[in-house]
Amino acid sequence: MEKISGFKASWIDFESGLYRDSFSISEDGHILSRPSANAITLPSNLVVVPGFIDEHIHGAAGFDVMDASATSLTGLTKALPQEGVTAFLATTMSCSDEAIINAIKAVVAFQKSPTPGAMIAGLHLEGPFLSKVHAGAQDPGVIRPFDPVSFAAYLSAAEGQIREMTFAYEENGKVGLAELLKNGVTPSIGHSDCTAELFKEGIEAGLHCSTHTYNAMRGFQHREPGIVGEVLLNDDVNAELIADGIHVSPDAIRLLFKCKKKENIILISDSTEAKYLPLGEYTLGGTPIFLKDGVARLKDGTIAGSVLRLDTALKNIHQWVPSYSFEDLIKLVTLNPAKNLHLDKTMGSIAPHKLANLTIIDHDFNVYATIVKGEVVYCKEGFCL
Repeated sequence: MEKISGFKASWIDFESGLYRDSFSISEDGHILSRPSANAITLPSNLVVVPGFIDEHIHGAAGFDVMDASATSLTGLTKALPQEGVTAFLATTMSCSDEAIINAIKAVVAFQKSPTPGAMIAGLHLEGPFLSKVHAGAQDPGVIRPFDPVSFAAYLSAAEGQIREMTFAYEENGKVGLAELLKNGVTPSIGHSDCTAELFKEGIEAGLHCSTHTYNAMRGFQHREPGIVGEVLLNDDVNAELIADGIHVSPDAIRLLFKCKKKENIILISDSTEAKYLPLGEYTLGGTPIFLKDGVARLKDGTIAGSVLRLDTALKNIHQWVPSYSFEDLIKLVTLNPAKNLHLDKTMGSIAPHKLANLTIIDHDFNVYATIVKGEVVYCKEGFCL
């Protein structure tokens, strides 16, 4: 893989809101403010933006995080740069403690000897401390209230790499929230039947993220706003969103964008191993899923994750929410998730001392190249740096 020393090209400075024209990259893959003597000049139609971050992804290209194997994690890291992803959270499913811990250990071992590709920036544990009322594609047979003993075992196996956890606040969630915050884990409400009043209590205590908003959660009613109502109303809650037009309708997406601040929306893929693959039968955390007409479902028809690409999500939002600027859209997959995960000191924007995780796109969000720590890990066919 080719190492890049710098760019003489248009890039967005999020702090100033202005476009800059050059920066260099250190030997160890960090951004430097001074220009590079060997900088690459890009065509004028291309822009260098921060690398995309997917904080909620189960699999792609035939590989699943719950496979708990270096082979699958390698496959994921090599596949995701084609859509501009430079970092992601390997996301688990509700399974037995043994299966979850095996997946955690596989991720931690992989991080110590990574292969070239998108970085695994940590783990997102989606369950098993969820609500059976909103199980979605999660296995209701293993869903249970927050269990400090099991969580301690997850923490021990993860060696500090759990970045986010989805849980149902009404299921012993007060204890769970305290444990998550104490250990620096971003708590996210999801697969939950929590009432609005109880959720407000959680928000006051530090519960500031909503997993795949609208999906698998208590919906809005005029006498009981539910989780959805409080997410729309409360400026302290970050909202994950699957912007494929299938999980959430374009009108519901427009409502979310009308209600939320620009810095509080995070685009995710929630993709499964079926992403990039033809129609057929696959698995999600070991459960059979069926890909047909662009939708992954369980046998009973329940939507099971997605096959969404983050570059496609950006194109969709550009179409459905035309008031958002190019810069605002880019933040939905870069700075916003970085801040939500407390990773913004190292990624999420192009700034001195941050990792040189970069995506080269045009203004239609087509990905031409992806760079991780200054190393080219993907180039579009026919395009060469």
